[in-house]
Amino acid sequence: MWTRRQQFSAFAVLMFCFLLLMHKSETIREHANRASTYIPYKAWSNSYDDMSEEFGDMDYLGSVPPTMPCKGLVPITETDLLMRPHGFTVYDNLYLRNGTLYAIVETPSTFPDLKNVLARPLDQKGANLDPTPEMMQVIMPGDATNILGSRAVAIEGASFIIYDMNFLKHYYHWWGEIILGAIKIYSAMTLTAGFRGPLADPSRFIIPNVAGSSDWHDKVGIIAPLMRAAFPSASVETGDYWKDLSDTNQTFVFERAMIISRHAAHKSPLGGLWFAMISTTMEVATPPYFWEPFRQRVVRNTVGYLPSLDDKGLVTSKPKSSAPIVLYISRQNAGRRLRDEDHEGLLKSLKELEDEGVCQVQVVAMEKLSLKEQIETVGRATIMLGIHGNGLTHQIWMPATSRSTVIEIFFPQTYRHDYSMLSRNMEHAHYAVWNDTTLTYPKGQWFKGINDGRREDFHGNNIPVHGPTVARVIRERLWVPTHNSTNTSL
Repeated sequence: MWTRRQQFSAFAVLMFCFLLLMHKSETIREHANRASTYIPYKAWSNSYDDMSEEFGDMDYLGSVPPTMPCKGLVPITETDLLMRPHGFTVYDNLYLRNGTLYAIVETPSTFPDLKNVLARPLDQKGANLDPTPEMMQVIMPGDATNILGSRAVAIEGASFIIYDMNFLKHYYHWWGEIILGAIKIYSAMTLTAGFRGPLADPSRFIIPNVAGSSDWHDKVGIIAPLMRAAFPSASVETGDYWKDLSDTNQTFVFERAMIISRHAAHKSPLGGLWFAMISTTMEVATPPYFWEPFRQRVVRNTVGYLPSLDDKGLVTSKPKSSAPIVLYISRQNAGRRLRDEDHEGLLKSLKELEDEGVCQVQVVAMEKLSLKEQIETVGRATIMLGIHGNGLTHQIWMPATSRSTVIEIFFPQTYRHDYSMLSRNMEHAHYAVWNDTTLTYPKGQWFKGINDGRREDFHGNNIPVHGPTVARVIRERLWVPTHNSTNTSL
């Protein structure tokens, strides 16, 4: 039995606990009520400091902290046109509502004809591909409120809208035209008056007219992994994303957007001359070596390190090379290939150069290498050699030095500009070889037009090449006077 004093003490303890519990419950309820109170929206927040008024006096007891700020709803303003080459048009404040793009401008005639901006995503020869009002419109500020409302949901950063559905699975057309062309025009903005750097990476790539990832992933698995290596923080969105935006029945505004269209690009004068999407970008001024940061990033993120080359073409990073590396991309197992005897003659001439110590020769069939092996092999090369074909797209990962060269073998008298345009953008010398004849052009000079010749010749399995002629070009390129190195490391 407890004594009277023990009973009183126990009663006092129980009363104290009860009063404490009541106080705590009231405090918890108070915090819960305060935490659930509506926080007024503050537009264009840039940091947590902007939220000090709303959140400064809140004492969190495990409640959810404020989210990272975003712009949210923003006023509708006019659209700025930044770059206007055919097929690669850049805007600030480009609007989207119910699947239709809108540019707002006081004088619509100052904006490019929409035929030069985008096209209907069809693959029908002879079909009318002119854009429709359901795809894009240029409207005046007085009409904007009735069509778009007074505010829009901001999509921040730079959005690259690839308004196409053709050739998306082709390595050259994706990387050598769509992405390279887009980055070239995007980089050119740094040369415009009033530009303030640095230029931010693209935030997202949008392909509105394809259903899903299978519509832009190539079978051999090169395109998509390299996109992740080049733009690891950017998303690649397809038609589902575009439809989701449309289904909200809300107006969205792309803070910065580039519309990319193959058919529109081909409408440029150079596109009609050279029959290549990237033709329209070739006369646009860009900073020197604009591609180099992306090249280095892809090589480093794919291979795990960045090979370094000196002015002689020697690989100075481990594993080092004893001589400049000449990479021969063989297509002898493909449809377009050399005559067997000429292939053997070319190998003999390359072996003679190697025996003399002029170069190290690597002969590869890219399809037999892993992606890592492909990019590492190219990232260590000074000269790339091969028949006109997709493998020469790999030159965009080859370092630019005073000796870097691409040697492209054609059936005699035929010519296409695809890989010579890549070479000019990469700062590689380019040589075309017609059996025992070579062609190279200085800056500002080009082969006139194109010449496919007979299909059975251009795409045939009987292409001739004179091995000693190729060896002569290699010897000349590796013994040219050395200038200041153009290879940089980020």
